[in-house]
This record gives sequence, structure tokens and C-alpha cells, in this order.
Amino acid sequence: MINFRDLKEKEIECRVATCKASGVSLLLYKDARCDMNILDETVGAENWQRRHELINGNLFCEVGINKNYDSGDNYAEYIWKQDVGTESYTEKEKGQASDAFKRACFNWGIGRELYTAPFIWISSKDGNVTLDNKNGKTATYDKFAVEQIIIEKKIIVALSIKNISLNKRVFTYDIRKKGDKA
Repeated sequence: MINFRDLKEKEIECRVATCKASGVSLLLYKDARCDMNILDETVGAENWQRRHELINGNLFCEVGINKNYDSGDNYAEYIWKQDVGTESYTEKEKGQASDAFKRACFNWGIGRELYTAPFIWISSKDGNVTLDNKNGKTATYDKFAVEQIIIEKKIIVALSIKNISLNKRVFTYDIRKKGDKA
């Protein structure tokens, strides 16, 4: 079994999921470069592969890892895990391929701790929420970043988010016992 390390703060990005006059909700995500770096770091660049396949009009990605990567054996035998991607809003095909790759890497366990993230709500007092005159919807152009994350047994137990645009911590979460806090 391959044990991939936990993600680091700088490898996790924040995306606005919803925006209302009262504030915004955020999602945590990783990008494909993060997955490639962790694969290279853990099993070596020569011991993993990816391939894409169109199945019923959907783009799937398979990520294969040489099960002998750490044995010193020159015989390569790959184990494959696969998932499907969805199109992005900006680059349809590239976004679908990248999403399928990231999902296949989740199947290997890379970044799976992101699925344990708490609901992240940032009040409008901690950000700039405006009415977009083009479409009449609320929007924010603020940028957010993970300031600190603590993961124990693949579960996020503490997290802080910073509004980069305002240079201000706007979200904290900590489920550890009082005596366990860093």
C-alpha cells in the first residue's frame, strides 16, 4: 500500500462556491500540478503513468503506479485507478482531462483529506461582496488562501483561512481538545 503524505497549506487552493449579500462559502481543492508533484515525490517520476480514454462521451483518466517502485526490482507492473472528469468553465477539454486526472489521484488517496473539510462560510464583513451590474448577481473578487491546516489520520482537525485581498484571517476551525492545540 502506498501512503501519500498529507497536503500542505500552499498546495491547497480556495474557490468561492456560493456568493450572497451576507457572505461567501468556500471549497478547498488541489490542482493537477500538486498531484504530479506528489506522485513524483512518492513513487518517482518513472514509476507512474496516466492515460485518458473516452467512454460513452465522457473523458476518463487512469493513473497507474508501478507496484515494484520501491523494491529495486526492474520489472514494472502497474496498478491502475480511474475516474471521470467534468468540463471547466474556461477550457473545456483541458479542464475535463485535468479534472479526471485529479479525481483518479483522489482514488489513490492523494488529497483525500479535503473531503473532510468543514463548511467554510466567510461573512460579508470579512470580505468585499458587491452587486455585479452586468448580471445583477452578487460577486466577490477577493482572493482567499489556506493559512494553516492540521490533518490527523487523514482528517482535517484545524484550519484557518486568510482573505489575501484584505490581509486578514477570516475563518478558523479547530476540533481538537483544548490541551492539544498547537
